[in-house]
Formats: sequence, C-alpha cells, structure tokens
Amino acid sequence: MKIAMLGSGAAGSVFAAYLKKGGADDITLIDLYQQHMDAVAERGLTLKCPDGEFTLTGFKTARSAEAVGIVDILIVMVKSTQTEAAVSGAACCIGPETVVVSLQNGLGNEVALQKFVPSGRILFGSGNMGTELPEPGVCVAKPHEGTNMYFGPCEMNALTERAGRYLETCFRTGGLCPQFCEDVRPFVWKKATSNSGNNTVCAILRLKIKEANDDPYGMALINGIWREAADVAEALGIPGIWEYIQEDAPKIVASLGDYYPSMAQDMLMNARQTEVDSLTGAISYYGKQVGVPTPTCDTLTLVVKAIQGNYDKQYFA
Repeated sequence: MKIAMLGSGAAGSVFAAYLKKGGADDITLIDLYQQHMDAVAERGLTLKCPDGEFTLTGFKTARSAEAVGIVDILIVMVKSTQTEAAVSGAACCIGPETVVVSLQNGLGNEVALQKFVPSGRILFGSGNMGTELPEPGVCVAKPHEGTNMYFGPCEMNALTERAGRYLETCFRTGGLCPQFCEDVRPFVWKKATSNSGNNTVCAILRLKIKEANDDPYGMALINGIWREAADVAEALGIPGIWEYIQEDAPKIVASLGDYYPSMAQDMLMNARQTEVDSLTGAISYYGKQVGVPTPTCDTLTLVVKAIQGNYDKQYFA
C-alpha cells in the first residue's frame, strides 16, 4: 500500500522506520525540515531502538504533499496545532478511498480530520513511546514495555479494517507491539491522561519525568491532572482510567524517567507552540461538556499558554 507520513519529525520518522522495517515498501516522508529530508534521501533513515541500530533505505521524501499524489494511507504526525493547515495542504494526496490516520498525541485529533474526510475513512490512536530526532537522518525510539501502539477506526468497515490490519502487521513485523482495535477510545484516553500529567508538569517545572514524579509538589500536580481526566472519561462512558494510570505510572518512570517529554522539549529546547490544547486543554474542554470540574487542568493550561506566548520576554540566568 502507498503510504505518506505527513509530518516526519521525531515521532513521524520513528513510525515510518518501523513500518519500513516491517515490510511497507512505498513510504513518502513529508516534512519542511530540508536537512532531514535530504539526509534520508541520500543515506536512508537510521533507527536507534532497544533492538539495535538499523539504517533503512528506499524512502521517498518531499517538503510538501504536492509532489506525492494520491495515497492509500495518509498518516498525520504534525503537531495537533498544525493539523487543519497540514491536512488541507495535503488534499491532493487524498482520493475517494484514502484512509487518513492520526497517531498524534492527545484528544480530539479524529474530530479535526472529520472536517476533511468522512469518519468511515479515519483511523486514530497513538504510540506509547519516547521519540527523538538527534540529527538529520537519525531517529531514536524508546518504546513502552508491552503493547506500545493502539489505533482503530471511527467506523469499522472494509476500507478501515484493511488499512488498519496492514499497519498493524507492518508495525509488529518491524518490532513494535501494536493493537488494532474496534473501540480505541479507552486506549487514547489512557495515553492522553498519562501524557497530560507528565508533559504539562515537566514542561512547567523544567524537569525530566522521574524528577517531576520524585518531587512531592510535582507529583501532586500530576495526580491532580490524572484524577480530573479519569473523572471526565468516566462521565463520557470510558471507565478505568484512574486504575490504569496508577498501575502504569511506575512503568513509565522506569522506562522514560530520564526523558524530557515532548511538551517539555517544545518549551525548553525549541521555544515552540505546544500541544496543550489537545492534552490538559482538551480535558478542560470535555469536562465542560459533561459538567465535571477540572481546576488543575484549567489553571495549568493557562500557565503553559502564558509561557509559550512570551518566550521572547522571559528571563534566563
């Protein structure tokens, strides 16, 4: 199947590398990072992961979707703040049977895609892993133990099942532990809840995951986010989030404790706009829809937005 990766930074490159390693033979990486695209085109994409180091060749690359043409599967891996602009610009890749896939962090990504394609041609989910792009042409994967990718359809039909099973097979053969499931919402909420706590608090406190979890005040903030997310999910008919987080949190600290999560990388290292609206901001949004108070998420979302709106004015010693 012909695949295009719309957004081939750290996570997009890691996912593309696992797909290629698993047998997907027609993948185009689309990204504005010219040095990275040039390196992949010239030397291939090097994947560093727990299984070893692999240099994968045969990728096509492009700085825009215009040169790609219609694909079978369009995987969206841009920041959630860029989704609408990116997918609009990639309309030339979307044919009448193209399945569009969001493996982005956070909540509500499938809703954004419904502005461009019907829900019967959308898959959504996320990967449970840390990713890095230390230099052009090189990506690093730090997968969560056990099942480390969940995705599924907005509507199950022959088209979405065919695309989903193909991706599941390639990811598994490539070395991940994916799960294609009919109702992916519980897994998306579990991942988004975990990310909302660690990403937001690490970004604000300028700490790695283990450091934030070891600090009693940092952990109180993380737990506040998790509790509110669990209550909102329960009201939406998605139970068990709090119990999952309590079981999974030590595993995350053990495997990714020495890691700055993506929002912290955006704020501390790159002074970029973050995905806070699809994390704590989304929990606040859904909380209002179902009448569940979310004071911690409300406040920390405002803090993140104030920081990212004033990068050029902040004091650094």
